[in-house]
Order: sequence, then C-alpha cells, then structure tokens
Amino acid sequence: MDKSMLLLIFASVLLSSIAQIVLKGGMSSPGVTGASAAGFGWPMVQAIAASPLVLLGLLVYFASAVVWLLVLAKVDVSLAYPFVGLGFVLTMLFAWAIHGEAPNAGRIAGTLMICAGVVVLARS
Repeated sequence: MDKSMLLLIFASVLLSSIAQIVLKGGMSSPGVTGASAAGFGWPMVQAIAASPLVLLGLLVYFASAVVWLLVLAKVDVSLAYPFVGLGFVLTMLFAWAIHGEAPNAGRIAGTLMICAGVVVLARS
C-alpha cells in the first residue's frame, strides 16, 4: 500500500473519530437533553435536527465516508478495514481530552489489543 492511500485511511479514521466527539457534544447539549427527558418523540427529533453540533458531526461523518470510498476504490477492504480500529484509540483519547471521559484499565487494555491487531494486519 502506498503512502497516499495510508494517509487517506488515516484521514478517514481521524474524521470519523472527530465526528463521534462532535456528535456527542451535540447530543449532550441542553436542548437535546431537555427534549429527550420526555423520551423519544417529535420534540427530541426536532431538537436533534436543530443542533448545530449534531449537524456538524453528521457533515464530518459524511466527509469521512467520502474519503473512505476513495480508499476502497484502491485498497482491498480486508487490508484497509482493520485500520478503522485505530478510531477506537483516537475516539477514546478525544473523549478524555474534550468530554472528560477518563478511560479505565479495561478500556485501555482493549484498545491496546485492537492496536496490536492493526499492526499485525498492516504487516501482512
């Protein structure tokens, strides 16, 4: 796999992780949490649709998907897809840094196992 494809894979994974963090911010906003207190229904759907962070998160997620399609056009999915596991690492770190979600030992251990698997697959 050439460097440009590797960069595209990492860009897609990074964008996907950023999207998750932005979506979490939107779904944790007072407007959405207030509307969700009554349970899932039209007010909650409206609050989600009106949340700038949710809309931004979806846009970033869409950009990630577009980059991923470029990857799939050139790289075997069996080689490219394991790199998506790196998103677990990035998302965990971003969640910790931005949302204060401190990782526990189990999450760290599981994430390190995923990383080890990615290294093994990347070398194959």
